[in-house]
Amino acid sequence: MTLQLLKSKIHRATVTDANVNYEGSLTIDRALMDEVDMREHERVLCGNMANGERFETYVIAGETGSGAIILNGATAHLGQSGDLLNVRTFAGVNDSATDGWRPKVIVLGENNAIIARR
Repeated sequence: MTLQLLKSKIHRATVTDANVNYEGSLTIDRALMDEVDMREHERVLCGNMANGERFETYVIAGETGSGAIILNGATAHLGQSGDLLNVRTFAGVNDSATDGWRPKVIVLGENNAIIARR
């Protein structure tokens, strides 16, 4: 049996911009992606803590060290600059490999700086 387990999570990411004219996706600072092993074009599930919106999209890498969290395309209608997002990825894990499974989780603070790793 294969289970869908949390692979990575960026908790409390502050939206830095929203661009409705882009084709779609969520731009995330490459350094933040690397911290939690998110891959470019990987599907993400997002929750907007400001308005309760939940949406799926895919990730594109932003400039390393920029702190960018940008809602693009249709997702730009689901939030605005200053909103806090939780961004999650999941992995299909064989039941026999689930013991000891630990997702990579970071918590962000001001300017999307990492304040905790879990």
